[in-house]
Amino acid sequence: MRAPGAPPGPWGPEAASVPWGAGAAPVGGPWGPPVPAPRPPRPLAVRLLAPLGTLAGVAAAFAYVGSVDPNEPGHYPVCPLLRFTGVFCPGCGGLRSAHAVAHGEFGAALGFNAAAVVGYAVFAVVMVLWLVRAFRGLPMRLAISPAWWWGIGAVLALFTLVRNLPFGSALAP
Repeated sequence: MRAPGAPPGPWGPEAASVPWGAGAAPVGGPWGPPVPAPRPPRPLAVRLLAPLGTLAGVAAAFAYVGSVDPNEPGHYPVCPLLRFTGVFCPGCGGLRSAHAVAHGEFGAALGFNAAAVVGYAVFAVVMVLWLVRAFRGLPMRLAISPAWWWGIGAVLALFTLVRNLPFGSALAP
């Protein structure tokens, strides 16, 4: 039964059959604000702008590192952790690794910094995924759980520890 002055609609026991579920109010019509019209899809050039811009920036960085040899002293700053403690950080050898990748020397790149090469591969996969999703008009969302972040940190900490011990000298740059 409807109260005098109440809008028409199933608000009593028959509310369970309403498609929007029990307790939820309908959107649009006389009960609420109008439903906004769906946005038209963005043009392909606009959708590809962010992934292609990111790819261009990384390609420019690799081109610079590929043209300016980090094996020659004086071109890049020295790792502060290595300079002051003599300990290799997880990034030590990363520039030499990027230089080797830019020249197609993947074996040498692994020798300089294996973790960086894995990072380059992960980045390449994410970029391909981002480009495909942008081309299809789908949003790109990477939701990595905290457990994964802790796992990545633990692997990098273990990599750092092993590369600084005598038996892990093969991982040292």
